[in-house]
Amino acid sequence: MDYKKSLEDIEEILLELMEENKEIPIIVEGDKDIEALRKLGFTRNIISINKGVNLSDFCDRIANKFGNIIILTDWDRRGGHICYTIRKNLQGRVVCNIKYRELFAKNTTIRTLEGLPSWIETIRKKIQKNL
Repeated sequence: MDYKKSLEDIEEILLELMEENKEIPIIVEGDKDIEALRKLGFTRNIISINKGVNLSDFCDRIANKFGNIIILTDWDRRGGHICYTIRKNLQGRVVCNIKYRELFAKNTTIRTLEGLPSWIETIRKKIQKNL
């Protein structure tokens, strides 16, 4: 793995996501995911689905508030199922962007959003060690 290239790609993806997040909310699975994005410098609207509401009701609330969302569930099996369910429930009502979820899955060796800050830190250390 070319760590330097991977880190550059991830940092570019994060900047683009931050820019989009100025206008469009990010949907994540839980509070640890929100915490991870905050550690990475995100300050705008991030919404957790794990708030004691079933997914169908959650989607209805989202559809009533937003025309666009960014789905950033984990890129493991469970996160994929949640992403699919949200998209299906919002179909025809809200534009769902899953591009960033796919890019993180492709460009990292982790499966969860909450692991992203420590993954980035580890990659930076590996790059420093090799200099």
